[in-house]
Amino acid sequence: MRKLSGWKWPVVALVLALSTMACGKTVGEAIDDTTITTRVKTAMLNDPAVGGLRIDVDTFKSVVTLSGRVKSQAERDQALALARSIDGVTEVKDALQVIPE
Repeated sequence: MRKLSGWKWPVVALVLALSTMACGKTVGEAIDDTTITTRVKTAMLNDPAVGGLRIDVDTFKSVVTLSGRVKSQAERDQALALARSIDGVTEVKDALQVIPE
């Protein structure tokens, strides 16, 4: 059995991680969904009108599902608009709960 050189270990680890994370997706789909999730979450964290830490973002085959708590209907609307504005998003599902403080 051959030993892997130093630069090959990260590549092997990445391929294994993506293959186990994909849950029936191809590697390309997993990368695209992960990229979409990251972009949506980043947009929410950068928007002062949205409590990005209270909102979970899940993406499967370019369909984004938002869940968690928001303080108002305006915050919900802004979170949904941000998710829809991200390139690659084909649909946004709303599972957000409005719970005023």
